[in-house]
Amino acid sequence: MRRIVASLSAVLMLAAVTAMAQEKMKDPPKAAGAQSDAAVIAKATSAAPADIGRNAAVMATGADGKMKELRAGTNGWMCMLDLAGDSMCLDKEWQAWGDAWMNKKEPPKPATVGVAYMLKGDKGASNTDPYATKPTADNHWVVSGPHIMILPTDVSQLDAYPTDWTKGGPWVMWKGTPYAHIMVPTTSMAKSASKAPAEKKAADKK
Repeated sequence: MRRIVASLSAVLMLAAVTAMAQEKMKDPPKAAGAQSDAAVIAKATSAAPADIGRNAAVMATGADGKMKELRAGTNGWMCMLDLAGDSMCLDKEWQAWGDAWMNKKEPPKPATVGVAYMLKGDKGASNTDPYATKPTADNHWVVSGPHIMILPTDVSQLDAYPTDWTKGGPWVMWKGTPYAHIMVPTTSMAKSASKAPAEKKAADKK
C-alpha cells in the first residue's frame, strides 16, 4: 500500500505541473479526409508531457483494422489514438494491459506501478462496463477531462479509493473487473451523462 500511495503522490505532484502546460496545448490541424501520419503523431503524442511524447513510439490503426507503427520510439512509451479519436500515451505495463483489454483476456499482473497519460481527456466511457460504447441508464457514463491513469501492482491497493468521480480526486474505474485502475484528474471534472453512484458505507470504511 505504501508503494502505491507514494507513486500516486508523485503522480499528483506531476499532474499539478503538467496540468497548466497541457491547457496551452492545441489540437493539431486535421488533413482533408483521413488525417496524415504527421497529424496522427502530433495528436497522439499530445496526450503526454512533451519530454515523454517526443521520444515515444506511435501506433495507429491501419485500413485493415490492424495496428501499425507510424514512428519508432526510444523511451519505452507508446502513444496512439483510440477508436473514438482520443489520444493516450502508455508505459510498458499499460501496453500489456491494453493488449489484454483489446483481446478480452486477463491482463498480466503489473511488475511495477503502471502510468498512462490522457492529458487531452476523453469523449466518455462507462465507469462499470469496460466494453460499453455509449451511455445507458445504469452504466455510469463518465466524460473525463485531462487525466493520468494508474495501474496498481495489487488489486487490493484499489480499496483505498472510491468509485465516485464527482469528488474531485482520484477514483477507481471498472472496479470488480480485471481492468480496474485508478483515474487521477489533472483539472476539474466536466459534467457526465449520469450521476455518480452513492458509495457504500462498507467501502468508505476501507
